[in-house]
Amino acid sequence: MTELGNFQGLSTRFLDNGLLRLEVLADAGPRIARLFAFGSPNLLAELPLDQKLASQYGDFYFRGGHRLWHSPEAIPRTYIPDNAGLTVDDLPDGLRLNGPTEPGTGIAKTIEIHLAEKRATATVVQTLRNDGLWAVELAPWALTMLRLGGTAIFPQPVGNADPHGLLNNRILSIWPYTRINDPRLALRDDFILIRANPSLPPVKIGYYNPHGWSAYWLDGVLFRKTFDLHPGATYPDNGCNTETYCNHLFIELESLGPLTRLAPGQSVTLTETWEAFASLEQDFLPEAIRQQILG
Repeated sequence: MTELGNFQGLSTRFLDNGLLRLEVLADAGPRIARLFAFGSPNLLAELPLDQKLASQYGDFYFRGGHRLWHSPEAIPRTYIPDNAGLTVDDLPDGLRLNGPTEPGTGIAKTIEIHLAEKRATATVVQTLRNDGLWAVELAPWALTMLRLGGTAIFPQPVGNADPHGLLNNRILSIWPYTRINDPRLALRDDFILIRANPSLPPVKIGYYNPHGWSAYWLDGVLFRKTFDLHPGATYPDNGCNTETYCNHLFIELESLGPLTRLAPGQSVTLTETWEAFASLEQDFLPEAIRQQILG
């Protein structure tokens, strides 16, 4: 719990149960910088410092790893810098990362990590608190940036939306730069798959995912995160609780909570469960992966 490290010149701390090893920023963020499963290389993407966006509040550095935002996306509010001001609380089974109140938005971010004792599992509790003077409508938005070279897996709704099968059961949000015929993208009846290759323009899609999980296979390790479901709630981006973005540097597994009107002093939380499964071989979607993620 007390081991110290370094990520892009920033101090870090570690959580390790022998199966999962998480490295978090100790002074900036809140952000989970690196994730190792079963002794694997870091599963999360690490971006060069030239990947940044300038705003009236300073430069936002993408850095890599896992971060917490609030949706809908907009400039400058989404890209408030998170370079300093973090405090860390020790917990019996993890850490709590407390970000400062953001200038301009009045929102404070907290990521609480609980690491299981003998399983490759972590619970990630992510909270947005309104420290401002007026109500804000937002949705918690958790973005996990992963290394390229694997396959992202998004389960599709199945069955009829009504007894007669006359109503639609799927709505897909597609961002304007996404090419429908992108060769990385496979739209199947059971899963949407994205091969995370470093070529071609960016691709981003989103949808309402009633299964409440998404996954990424990379180098024999399957990383899956599950998240809260709120059927009937209003979600951002035409009803998305799951989104993904892939460019030449990384791919993201994104989960979102419902749009919420936060009065001053109120908070909203999005909880994810992270799991890793080892020794899986890829055949685009082999039975071994199917059993792990559906069983």
